Amino acid sequence: MIKEFDFDKLLDENNLSSDEKIFFLTIINNIYSHPEFQKRLDNKIYPHHSTISLGNHILSDAIVAYKLALSSKYGPLNLKLIILIAMFHDLYELPWQNSGIIKSRTQNRHGFTHPIEAAINAITWFPEYFQNEEEAIILIDGIIHHMYPFPVRSLKKGFHDAELNNPEKINSLPTNLKNIIISSSSRKTILKVSFSKSRYNEGRIVAKADKIVALRKEKPNFNSYRASITGKNLDLLKKN
Repeated sequence: MIKEFDFDKLLDENNLSSDEKIFFLTIINNIYSHPEFQKRLDNKIYPHHSTISLGNHILSDAIVAYKLALSSKYGPLNLKLIILIAMFHDLYELPWQNSGIIKSRTQNRHGFTHPIEAAINAITWFPEYFQNEEEAIILIDGIIHHMYPFPVRSLKKGFHDAELNNPEKINSLPTNLKNIIISSSSRKTILKVSFSKSRYNEGRIVAKADKIVALRKEKPNFNSYRASITGKNLDLLKKN
């Protein structure tokens, strides 16, 4: 069942025209209606830091990225791919704040590994968007590096020691797409993390939108930022 969500309010906040709304909603409809995305609209199950639901955050990122692209001076851009990267960028596996999930290595904690989990889940749940390898490269690279300048876990030595929360999905991924994830995460690697930005303007716009939404709308505090590393969000503990 599709959760009620005030699309009009969210779209109007960003001044989308009627035609822009139609284009945007046409692109996201299949993703938005998927049961896994619907779960992420519930702030009690998937809170994003301590203010809104993960689904709300993803939708906000997608709208802002789309608006940035429309006014962009980057040159020709694939608007559909920008929206898809944004819709996929935080589809990580499990609610991670105050969950008790413990990773043995710092570089395997949520802040570093959730882009990889998101890429794996996006391919698993929405394989139709990854059939064209040229587009798949742009999509995966944008997802993997959406946190830039925050680094992502490098998979230069493979998936085996990354302590992901969805390892059971890895073997079912097409080999070419697994290799794209590995290659993308292995650029500019220092101490098992990659400090690279996306190679593609589509991915760079989503990374910029992610920061705009976080800083202007969500306004996370120190506890929210620290939770990306520690897994513990004191603000959510106080609410509960």
